[in-house]
Amino acid sequence: MLGDIQNWNTFNIVSTKASLDVFLPNGQSIKVEILTSATAERVLEVVSHKIGLCRELMGYFGLFLIRFCKEGKLSVVKKLADFELPYVSLQSSEVENCMVGLRKWYMDPSLDSMLMDCKAAVDLLYMQAIQDMKKEWTKPTQEQRQKLEALQKEDNQTKFLELAQEVQHYGYMQLDLCTCDYPEPGCGTVLSVGNNEISCCITLPDNHTQDVVFQMNRVKCWQVTFLGTLLDVDGPQRMLNQNLELRFQYCEDSRWQWFVIYTRQAFLLSNCLKKMISEKMVKLAAENPEMQIEVPEQGKTKKYHTQQSQQKDYSSFLPRKNKIKIARADCVFGTIKEEDL
Repeated sequence: MLGDIQNWNTFNIVSTKASLDVFLPNGQSIKVEILTSATAERVLEVVSHKIGLCRELMGYFGLFLIRFCKEGKLSVVKKLADFELPYVSLQSSEVENCMVGLRKWYMDPSLDSMLMDCKAAVDLLYMQAIQDMKKEWTKPTQEQRQKLEALQKEDNQTKFLELAQEVQHYGYMQLDLCTCDYPEPGCGTVLSVGNNEISCCITLPDNHTQDVVFQMNRVKCWQVTFLGTLLDVDGPQRMLNQNLELRFQYCEDSRWQWFVIYTRQAFLLSNCLKKMISEKMVKLAAENPEMQIEVPEQGKTKKYHTQQSQQKDYSSFLPRKNKIKIARADCVFGTIKEEDL
């Protein structure tokens, strides 16, 4: 906490006591008493203690700025980095109806298995799975939906989460409607990110939709760029109202191509991509005991060893050392940093 106060004093602002409502995935809130200088890491500790979440499992969850929209929809504005101040971020946010929310923070759905021995963690997973199904972030078949609804009535959380693993886009992060340049500039798209892929539902100029999936093991690098207000009003981008773009280099038909996504959630998308890379590196380290892999994430370098993961599915990332080097060194570069936004 001393570090929080020291950082706060750098800006010559007085740190005071305050109450903060942190929303759970089921819409209920937890009120915590904090200092206005408390970082997201500290707030997460307080919330975890209050709901009984095991301390060693805190890393599987994160705090987010979430906007509640009309018709019950929600939008994840951003992931709060450990060093950010949730109280200040909420007060200074220009986004209306914004709240601090607690959600799981991993992109590999199989990691649910690491949390099943903690009742509080299972409760959170169950809440989020139900919410994501209601918000249509997940895509169950009619048969799956009927079985899930029956298990929900029985409040059988374990069976519900087991079946949810089989549902399309379970555990994915869905972004708001945005614009991309594929298959042609100006196409609207809804992105769902998770399980080592970027899944796009693209609306074509003739109003038909096309589903396109980009596999992360074929992504070489990506960058986030601030566009400002200088958009081509006469060209194909005239409909854009986004001021950020994320472009990634992808191998298709043995050729490296750039694909561009225009979205205000570019940094959230970038964080999701980094998360998928780091989780895959952990699995590779578990598969190759002699390897020590450094993964840059959130401005930190983390070293992974085999004891940090018991997962056994490594098939979607090529385990060649030269490929690992590319992913580590080139996985992300940008013209601005998230904290500069």
